[in-house]
Amino acid sequence: MSRIYSLDRNLINKIAAGEVIERPASVVKELIENSIDSGSKKITLRLLDGGKKLISVTDDGGGMDAEDLSLAFESHATSKIKTDNDLQKITTLGFRGEALASIASVAHIKATSRLEAAPHASSIEIDCGEKTAVKPASADYGTAIEVRDLFYKLPARRKFLKTTNTEMGHISECFTRFALAYRNIEMRLLHNNRELYHLNADETITQRIQSLFPGEIAENLLQSQVTEKQIAITALMGKPSVSRTNSKFQYVFLNGRYIRDKFIFHAVRQAYRGHIEPGRYPVIFLFIQMPCDDYDVNVHPTKIEVRFYNSNLLHSQILAALRDKLLGSDLEVPARTPALTADSQLPQSRKEIVDAMSEFFKKHRPQAQPTLQFKTHTRCAGAPGENVPQYEKSPFKASQHFEHPLGQRAFIQIHNSFIVAVEEDGFVVIDQHALHERIIYDKLRRRFERGRLESQKLLIPESFELTAQQSETVERHAELLEKLAIEIVPFGPNTWSVQTFPTLLSKMQLVDYVKDLLDLLAEQGPADYQQLLHEVLAMTACKAAIKLGQQLSDEEIGQLLSDKEASSQSSRCPHGRPASIKFSTKELKKQFKRT
Repeated sequence: MSRIYSLDRNLINKIAAGEVIERPASVVKELIENSIDSGSKKITLRLLDGGKKLISVTDDGGGMDAEDLSLAFESHATSKIKTDNDLQKITTLGFRGEALASIASVAHIKATSRLEAAPHASSIEIDCGEKTAVKPASADYGTAIEVRDLFYKLPARRKFLKTTNTEMGHISECFTRFALAYRNIEMRLLHNNRELYHLNADETITQRIQSLFPGEIAENLLQSQVTEKQIAITALMGKPSVSRTNSKFQYVFLNGRYIRDKFIFHAVRQAYRGHIEPGRYPVIFLFIQMPCDDYDVNVHPTKIEVRFYNSNLLHSQILAALRDKLLGSDLEVPARTPALTADSQLPQSRKEIVDAMSEFFKKHRPQAQPTLQFKTHTRCAGAPGENVPQYEKSPFKASQHFEHPLGQRAFIQIHNSFIVAVEEDGFVVIDQHALHERIIYDKLRRRFERGRLESQKLLIPESFELTAQQSETVERHAELLEKLAIEIVPFGPNTWSVQTFPTLLSKMQLVDYVKDLLDLLAEQGPADYQQLLHEVLAMTACKAAIKLGQQLSDEEIGQLLSDKEASSQSSRCPHGRPASIKFSTKELKKQFKRT
């Protein structure tokens, strides 16, 4: 007796629905894709109960006649491909011909469609795979599809649907993706007869973002446009100050198709390296245009993943476009302070700053201060004209005079950790450790790019023990250690000694530093070289920088402020944490109710 059966068509469609139709948002995605592919200029999405009771999509696209309307709900029936060659140049969002049949197998559907030149519309109803005959109907040109009671004959599937708010969240996200990619289409979203969005046609990407996302995102975007080797990239990049704790606000579109791709997201992370803190994600809207025969979309049922034939080229071009824009932009962190009321309280950190400033102004009357002269660092042998800190009792050593850029004492140190400095249009609060960390990192990076760091041979080499794994790390990263001017050689059983060390770091506890460095290299494993180098230099800068709680002289503070002005990336430390926060005069007036 045979144990292999041919499944009936409706059961096949229900199985296919399990892959394609996960929840109401899946239905919305498939229906809107069809509307866009039909050339629609206006799409309206109506929902009841988060799409569980009703999903209705109406468009003004090309429409269908009676024959096509009936065939559209057959399995693997499509107007978008005909031959094998068509799979190599897919320009439509949908193409498999399985979506409508899958939806019709798990819900009650009514579809009405009309060609623009036709005298009347046609209508068909399908109840979980059971079709009625196509009938004449009255309707405007285009197509309207109603999907009611999703999974109502499949209680095992329906019970996995979430609350109305949860399902609406997924649908809103789906709607947002189409709204960002197809700004030439007027789009409306209504839920329980309440209009949530009405987006006009031919809006700019910035206008769409303003309508769809919190205001702070649209106000903190940098735009970059690059075209090279038949790849056009348009990126709207969130400044580091609006980064998020997850990747929800990262949108990538390939020829209008929303996609998720590990190579692209790796390029984004690399571009923001050093600009945002670990564990945070940049906000980005990335639009890529490239020939359709350079990638394959036929690799996933939901078509959200694609396969690039030259992913390395795309990665490098995205990385360059984003990084160049970030490096050339002012990324200083603005103050974000809530309006204060009579009964509100300042956060503790802000209260400490206010109290310290209040105490300062009690002791210092508002009169002209005598001009101070500050001292620069001594210069080490190395790049001509480059000031490099010498690590004695403090990280500064004096030898040459200069006037502070403001011409008078216009700063204070708070709790030996933060510096408040006056600027022309307000003041800036500086984390002294984070700022100095960035300054050292930039100097190390510049030195490293020119070759190996300068070294000095130790009169008395320092020895220490290493595990077998650490010893293997020394050998595996010998080239990097050599460029860092660190020479470590075997000195006995399980024992190694440091023979040379970077001049720039001569006052550090070198054995402790080397052990920490080897631990870092072991943790990173076979990482990307630039990422590895960044981690090494960031750790080095952190260990070499002045610390929170360290009292600084006026000369030392003046040097920090001078170095800050000379750096284009002083707003954040190499780990991405803010190094300074700016309070504008306008913001101060707002807080004191003077606007």
